[in-house]
Amino acid sequence: MIDVRRFDSLGGADHGWLKARHHFSFAGYYDPRRMGWGRLRVWNDDEIAAKSGFPPHPHADMEIITYVRTGAITHEDSMGNRGRTAAGDVQVMSAGTGVRHAEFNLEDETTTLFQIWIETDRPGAPPAWGQRDFPKSDRSGRFTVMASGDPADGALPINADAKVLGATLKAGESLDYDLGPGRRAYLVPAVGEVEVNGETLNARDAAAIVDEATVRITAKADAELVMVDSR
Repeated sequence: MIDVRRFDSLGGADHGWLKARHHFSFAGYYDPRRMGWGRLRVWNDDEIAAKSGFPPHPHADMEIITYVRTGAITHEDSMGNRGRTAAGDVQVMSAGTGVRHAEFNLEDETTTLFQIWIETDRPGAPPAWGQRDFPKSDRSGRFTVMASGDPADGALPINADAKVLGATLKAGESLDYDLGPGRRAYLVPAVGEVEVNGETLNARDAAAIVDEATVRITAKADAELVMVDSR
């Protein structure tokens, strides 16, 4: 089963410095039909104006993954971490027992990103933060695991039975992804147009996928994909 969720159907808010679209109920947006997808709880599509951002605020017991689409985001937290994550790269924060952090766009251009929250499988774990470069050329024609709860994946670690994957496809290329029994996938093309098991997605649309043994993705135009595979 594939439920296509069009970008213009998403919830949202415009705070001036922040333009946000919410795939699932979040902050002032509430839709009882969209409370999450399996362990995936939040997928926000954010545009953050230059020289602005989120002041320090707390989190606990949530796995928070940020995929930067354009520009860059600078992170600072109560653990003493500070880092800049640029377009195409990923940062993760396991909030664990509790952490305060700030996220600012210190650039001279708008930053766009996906922020993804996955429910933790290790409540009360120590908080942690990390980031890594994921060159788009390394993801050409295939999915690369960018964050995962499985150490064997060699990805940024999270405390959840989930994977965050990225791929790029040229127009006309296809790739297959085997979705295990009991697993759910949530796929968003950051750029481009794709067909997913016969369903067409435009940029920033989403496909909520379950009970599909194989997911075949074909690019109708050059595409950049982000997907979560979780319970």
